[in-house]
Formats: sequence, C-alpha cells, structure tokens
Amino acid sequence: MSDARAIITTLRDGGHPSAADLQWFAQGLASGAVSDAQAGAFAMAVLLKGLGDEGRVALTRAMRDSGHVLHWDMPGPVLDKHSTGGIGDCVSLLLAPALAACGAYVPMISGRGLGHTGGTLDKLEAIPGFRTGLTEAQLRAQLNDVGCAIVSASAEIAPADRRLYALRDVTGTVESVDLITASILSKKLAAGLEALVLDVKCGSGAFMKTLAEAEALARALVSTAQGAGCMTTALITDMSQPLATAAGNALEVIEVMETLTGTSVNSALWDITMALGGEALALGGLADDPADGAMRIEQALDSGAAAEIFGRMVAAQGGPHDFVDRWPDRLPAAAVIREVPSLRSGFVQRVDGQALGQTVVGLGGGRLREGDRLNLSVGLSELAGIGEDIAAGDPLCMVHAATEAAAEQAIAQIQAAYALGAALPEDPDLILKRIA
Repeated sequence: MSDARAIITTLRDGGHPSAADLQWFAQGLASGAVSDAQAGAFAMAVLLKGLGDEGRVALTRAMRDSGHVLHWDMPGPVLDKHSTGGIGDCVSLLLAPALAACGAYVPMISGRGLGHTGGTLDKLEAIPGFRTGLTEAQLRAQLNDVGCAIVSASAEIAPADRRLYALRDVTGTVESVDLITASILSKKLAAGLEALVLDVKCGSGAFMKTLAEAEALARALVSTAQGAGCMTTALITDMSQPLATAAGNALEVIEVMETLTGTSVNSALWDITMALGGEALALGGLADDPADGAMRIEQALDSGAAAEIFGRMVAAQGGPHDFVDRWPDRLPAAAVIREVPSLRSGFVQRVDGQALGQTVVGLGGGRLREGDRLNLSVGLSELAGIGEDIAAGDPLCMVHAATEAAAEQAIAQIQAAYALGAALPEDPDLILKRIA
C-alpha cells in the first residue's frame, strides 16, 4: 500500500516512485486523500529531482486514468492538436474544421487563457450563443454529425490534473517539464485520441522563450505521448511576434473568418494550419505523408469545405446558423478604437509578444486569475510585423478599448513593446524544428 509521505520522500531523495505509486498518488489527488501540502511537496520534488522518462509516462497515464476516459468507434481516425499557446494563436479554429473536412474526427478539448495568452474557448465565446460545455452525449452526437467540436473539459476528465494544476502557480512549480507534460497529455489522452500533433511555441510571446527550452518540452511531450500509446509528432513554431495580426478574442475570430472565407488570408495562420494538419492526417492514415496531408488541408481551406464545417460546428454549439455569411454583424465591437502611432521611423526589429499580451489583459481581454470576467471585444488589430517599414507617426496597430483612458494606457505600452532600427531584419522562420 502506497502513502503520500513515502512517495514524496522517494522523490526528494532522488529515487523514482513505481507506476503503482504514481497511480495511487493521482487517485489521491482526485479523491482528496492527498492533502494540498502533500500535493505541493510532490510538485516541488518533481521540479527539483525529475521523474525520468518512465516516471513521466507513468504519471501521465495515472492522471489520465484518474477520471473518465473517452472511447470512440468512428469510421475515421480520432485526431487532435495541442498548442502551448502564444499571442494571436487562433489556429485551432481553422484546424479542427479542416481536419474534419478531410475525414478525421476531432473532439478538441480546449482551455481558457490565463496570463498573457488567450484561450481557444474565450475566442469562441465571442460568438453569440456559442456553448463550450457539452455533455458527453452531445459531444458524441456532434462528432457523428459535424466531425468536430471544440469544448471545455468536464469535471470527470483528468481530475488529478485539475487539482495539481491549481497548486502549481502558488507553489512555484509551473516550470517543471515533467508536470507540464503530464498536465497537457493527461487531458488530451483522456479524449481517446488515436494521434496527436503538438505545436510548441518558441519566442517572446510564448512560455518557452528559447529554442533549447522549446525543444526540451517538445521531446518530453512526444516521447511521453508515444510511451502512453498515442502516435504523436511536434512542430516547434515561431512566436517572436504574434501569429495573427490581431490579439484579443473577437478580433482573432475576425481574422480566422477572413482566412476561412478567403476575404483576407493571413498567410502565417494558413501555413501553420497546413503544416500541423498535414502531420495529423499522416499520423491518422488519411495522407501518405505530412506533405500530402498539408496539401489536403489546403484544399479543405481553399474550397470552402473547412468554412462550411466551421459554420455547422458554430450552429451545433448554439451560435448563429448564418455565422459564416454574417460574421461581421455577429461579433462584439469595442467602444473606443485608436491608432497607435510609432514614435520613430525604421524597420520593425523586435516585438515583445509578452508585453502585447499583457496589454490585452490590461484592456480586459485576458485574465490574471481564474474567474476573471473578460471583455471579449477589446484587444489589438493590424499589428505591424517584424521587417515592416514604419515611418514616425504611422500606426503600429489599432487599439480596441472600453474607454479612452484604457486606450491611452495601452498606446504607451505598445509603443514600448516595439523596437525599430535602420537595418532590414531577416524574416523569422515560421517552423523551427520537427520532433518525431
């Protein structure tokens, strides 16, 4: 019989608890048999000593199995994608319907934003009436009918993770690669996936600032997911600047709809969606290889098939039935819209993505703690990118704010987040590395 103190002591002393020990601990987290103090001590011991490859797989499986695990019997592969998050990262809204248009089934369990990144669920809730909380029966019916759903995790999905996640911030253990990996994958694998593609962001607007950090996380995620029985690849992608030219919930939905409908295609969003989707289709047996898969995703986007499925998903989850045709009329707009003039001339050298994200939080478009109420209309649009030639007085972006005072404060923060210079910088590569 395991006990919390013995497991913590083993970790503290550099040992490796058994799979049975970690299974017991995860169940204890879910049931409350493990106290907050013990959970915090466990998290710190994992941060300082590490679990090793086998221990990380065992903890991930244990946290997955601490609650309900979905099982599917679909006529096509069940696939999903996870991103570690970044500024203007709204790829999920393009990718889920594109994968479905290619014959995959996508039960995408997503999260809300916390810190400087916006969550997929927050973006979708900018659409009037959109419901992210579906019952399992509703999720199954929608997957059969539409092919994809983007939903919040129920309380029955990986409850051990919910408990440990809530403690990691206050115990200073957020940075543990083992805990990050187990947290991400326990929820994703509980969705009953056959294959998973990971988008690990790297740069100023991401959690992982350096390529070395991003690669360490990507390798841990891929090896752990594969060790737990889910075919997985990862792409490390650039987040040295916002992926979209917008940051904020409704504003990112606008950019998604412009790209889905072909009215104004964001090439970065398009290319990342193709690359990730190509990997997923290849893993699921719906394409010969990632290049063939990417071509199929592009066809789904280009033909309007992805847009059609997105519209059906929105309607199925309570949103307007005419959203794809009438989206400009259906999304909330901010009361104040202001230009952000550049204080100097030159080429954009660097963009502090985290600072831009914090500006969106300050406008009311993001949350610092769970339960914060969002203003879904605020944010930034028409963001200047690296390499853009800007004259003094030209706009760096547009601020969408609730008040003039909030807009003024944001303007100063954005001006400080941009570095301009005389030399034309190289365009950053969109995809930095593939991990398989």
